[in-house]
Amino acid sequence: MSLLSLRQTIFSDHNLLWNRRISRMTILHLDASVRRTDNPVSGHNSISKQIAASFMDVWLTNAPQTTVIHRDIGINPPEFISQDWIAAAFTQEVNRTAAQRKVLALSDELIEEVMAADTIVISTPMYNYGLPAALKAWFDQVIRINKTFSFDLERGDFPLSPTLAGKTLVLITSTGEFGFEAGGVREAMNHLGPHIRVMSHYLGVEQTYEISAGYQEFGDSRHQASLKAAYSEAENLARSLTNRDQSIR
Repeated sequence: MSLLSLRQTIFSDHNLLWNRRISRMTILHLDASVRRTDNPVSGHNSISKQIAASFMDVWLTNAPQTTVIHRDIGINPPEFISQDWIAAAFTQEVNRTAAQRKVLALSDELIEEVMAADTIVISTPMYNYGLPAALKAWFDQVIRINKTFSFDLERGDFPLSPTLAGKTLVLITSTGEFGFEAGGVREAMNHLGPHIRVMSHYLGVEQTYEISAGYQEFGDSRHQASLKAAYSEAENLARSLTNRDQSIR
C-alpha cells in the first residue's frame, strides 16, 4: 500500500469512528419553566426554554445524528415522591411487590434516560430564589439508592457515592433580578445553580457549564444585553462541545 493510500485509509477510518461516536451521542434535554414558547404575547414566553432551543438548534446543526430525549417537565411535571416510593426504593429489587414496582416505574424510566445521556441540558427559571417544584420532583425521582448512587458507611462521614460518571451538564437559567453569580450582590440568595450542581454530582455529572440571563423584571437595556450575551454564549458553547472531540483528534 502506498503512503497516499495509507493516509486515505487512516482519514477514512477517522471519519468512520467520528461518525459512529456522533451517532451514539445522546442529549437529555429538560425544560422546567411552566411557561410555553408559543404565547400570543411574546413577552410571556419562557426565556430559559428559548435559549435552550437555540443551543439545541446549533448542536443538531453540527451533530445531526445526535439522539435527543426531550421532556418539558414544566408543562408535564413528574409525580412527587411519597412514603410508598421511599419504601419501595429502599426495598431490595428481588423483594419488591408488584405494587412497589409500579410505584417506581416512572423513576425507572427517568433514570434510564439519565443513564443513556452523555450530556444533560437543563433550562430553568429561578422561582423564589430556587428550583421550580417540577425540577426538584424530577431530581427526587432520579437520585435513587442503588441506581444512581451507592451508600456505604465504610466510607466514613461521606457514605454516598455516585454510580454514574463522565456526564456533562449544560445549565441554562433565567432570573428576574441579577447578581446571583459568585461575588454578586445576591450570591447568598442563589439556591438554583448551586443546588443543581450538588444534586447533579449524583447523576454522574463531572463538568458543568452555566449560562444565565438576568434583569428580566427590570426590562431595561441591561436585560437586553444579558439576553444577547446568553444566546451568544449558548450558541458558542454548542459549537464548542460538538467540536471538542473532533478537534482533539
